[in-house]
Amino acid sequence: MSGDADGADTIDFSNGTFRGSTIGKKVEHHHHYGPMPHVEDALPPPAAGFTGRDDELGTLLGALAPGGPARSPSPVAAVVGLGGVGKTALAVRTAHTARAHGWFPGGALFVDCHGYDETPAGPEQLLEALLRALGVAGGHVPTTLDERAGLYRAVLTERARTSGAVLIVVDNASHPGQVRPLLPGHTAHRVLVTSRDTMPQLGAHLLHLDVLEPRVAQDVLHAALRTADPADTRVTDDPAAVEQLCALCGHLPLALQIAAALLVSDPGKPVPELVNELADSTAVIDHLDDGERGVRAAFDLSYRRLDAAPARLFRLLGLAPGPETGDEAMTVLCGAGAAPRRELNVLVRAHLVGPGTVRGRWRMHDLVRAYAADQGSRAEAHRAEGTAARSRLLAHYRRLAEAADRHIQTGPGRGPTAAFAGRQDALDWLDGERTGLVSAALWAGDPAHARAALRLALSLHGYLNWRRYFDDAVSVFRCAAEAVLTPPDPAGTGKAWNCLGLALRNKRRIGEAVAAHTRARAICREAGDGLGEGRSLDMLGIALTEARAFDQAIEAHECARALAHAAGEVYIEASTWNNLGRALFKLGRFEEAGDAHTRACEMFRSVGDGHREAIARNNLGRALRQTGRHAEAVAAHTAARAFFEELGDRERVATTWNDFGLVLSALGRFEEAVDAHTLAVREYEDLRDQHRQAIAANDLGITLLRAGHRDRAVAAHREALALYRELADEHGQGETLRLLTAAGPDTTGATGETEE
Repeated sequence: MSGDADGADTIDFSNGTFRGSTIGKKVEHHHHYGPMPHVEDALPPPAAGFTGRDDELGTLLGALAPGGPARSPSPVAAVVGLGGVGKTALAVRTAHTARAHGWFPGGALFVDCHGYDETPAGPEQLLEALLRALGVAGGHVPTTLDERAGLYRAVLTERARTSGAVLIVVDNASHPGQVRPLLPGHTAHRVLVTSRDTMPQLGAHLLHLDVLEPRVAQDVLHAALRTADPADTRVTDDPAAVEQLCALCGHLPLALQIAAALLVSDPGKPVPELVNELADSTAVIDHLDDGERGVRAAFDLSYRRLDAAPARLFRLLGLAPGPETGDEAMTVLCGAGAAPRRELNVLVRAHLVGPGTVRGRWRMHDLVRAYAADQGSRAEAHRAEGTAARSRLLAHYRRLAEAADRHIQTGPGRGPTAAFAGRQDALDWLDGERTGLVSAALWAGDPAHARAALRLALSLHGYLNWRRYFDDAVSVFRCAAEAVLTPPDPAGTGKAWNCLGLALRNKRRIGEAVAAHTRARAICREAGDGLGEGRSLDMLGIALTEARAFDQAIEAHECARALAHAAGEVYIEASTWNNLGRALFKLGRFEEAGDAHTRACEMFRSVGDGHREAIARNNLGRALRQTGRHAEAVAAHTAARAFFEELGDRERVATTWNDFGLVLSALGRFEEAVDAHTLAVREYEDLRDQHRQAIAANDLGITLLRAGHRDRAVAAHREALALYRELADEHGQGETLRLLTAAGPDTTGATGETEE
């Protein structure tokens, strides 16, 4: 099957005997002398249960087919890829299929170059093995390379005349010098090479073999277990665990074959048990070993061929954050002035590194990455080198992330930086490096990098919130908040807890958000940080409003306002006025809410924060609507929306449309209101903001009822109910059920507008 290792039983050119391939194996040398095979039966048997490589098989057959339109003009076709990816299994299957089609009546030869062993075969040895397979007696094999090559070509020419074309399978080659002397002189013959290295010097028709698709990987495991025992149902019994197992194996055929062997050797072992054994990435390389083959052994063969500089880059890339590494991060990790192109090219040719999703980005297979990181931890000098590399990258990421943040977030003291041409340039950089930035921020769990990773995490707060990467934000800020710092950093830790609380609130995990902000307040209070405590109280008040603990929320905002005022921090004080207004609005104290939002608008304007002024103005529009000042409400929502549209803030654009719809509905302009609400619902759906989508859907339903469209209104409320149920929001469900069962429309629109 495609899960076979890259080796098969072959001619041992070193002593004229047979032995097994060393790919992924712990080799023992045996000396069994016996007759050599005839050329017609020199191929190893095809792997049983071969699956998952139909497209690749078709490509190779097209390159070998005589006279076919896809046949390569080169006499050489090469299957290249990572060790253990199944190159030999595919080549052997291709050779047998081509023979079955009658394309090579002269026979097929197979020789293993052992190119990644400590002592690879030389071309002299390979030619001797092939000449013997072609029937040349040992005593007639010349002694020099040139003489052997000449005789080899002459024998093949005669074979073409008498019997027809021959296919020569050259397995496990590591250098063009191993292959060139084996090329036949006659145009009828073809050579099929397998290698971990691309070897462009051969001018071969190349097939880059990648890992298996997830579904095929599961089929490989299933076939292996059922071959050993047709009654084995472990794969079908627990598909989720099998999916995890395949992922841990990186969908690499060799690793899958070893995992299957481990299960076959222990029929009572459930798949989840093996998954748990492999789940520790620091041990997965060593666990994937069935006593004969091991993933570590397969990768060792490639690693030990690297010179010092490529080996260093390989180890450092194993420490890089994220699934892909860009040229920028790679250069910083290496401490170089420019990307290490020569060393990178060596790793790419060896299939230890591959191209990423876009040009200039590079990826490693998960198991290769684990192996590289392990190699980097084995010697003290390598560990120190890795620590220094990660420190360099954290400092680089933090510097640019802080500069980018100045373009994204508004507020006192913020503005453009020389690092980026503008806001879009900053966002483009953050988008391109996001996975690396997030992964590097998670290094806060490592005491050696905790402080630097915490600062990086805080610099990502605005971006993760802007792009709505709330899952990333929860992971990043929980790690940052729980980082062990020596000496402690109460200000930084308090900010991390507040950022975590905001992320949890955006995920509608309100109780956890309240707890996070409470923790932040306690840290700041203990440290005597009055302003930090004020910020924490303000954010706690927002979470309490979402928890519908309105009186507590008002108390928190008022305490926060007093602390901010005492510190002379106008920006924070303005925020407390805005958030206090939201809590007052929820309690139906609309006049007071309007006054609070008016104060917030004035104070944000005084510090030059147009973004938050627009937020407060939109909130003011809600209070104006509820007090009957509809024209002023329309103007407030329109002005706020214009600002958000210019900024590209889609979430708040949707919010202003929904609020605008409520004012239009109050004015009796129902069709326009329906359009506004519908736009908001669809935009929230696109943003995957289920909570706000549900609120807007209910507001749409209310307007539709007022317009006399009861069926459409019921449909809108049912959409909202489904969303609230998915969010497990009991209050939202209750409000929606009330709307669905009401005899008439709700004339107050009291479902609550989308919040800010």
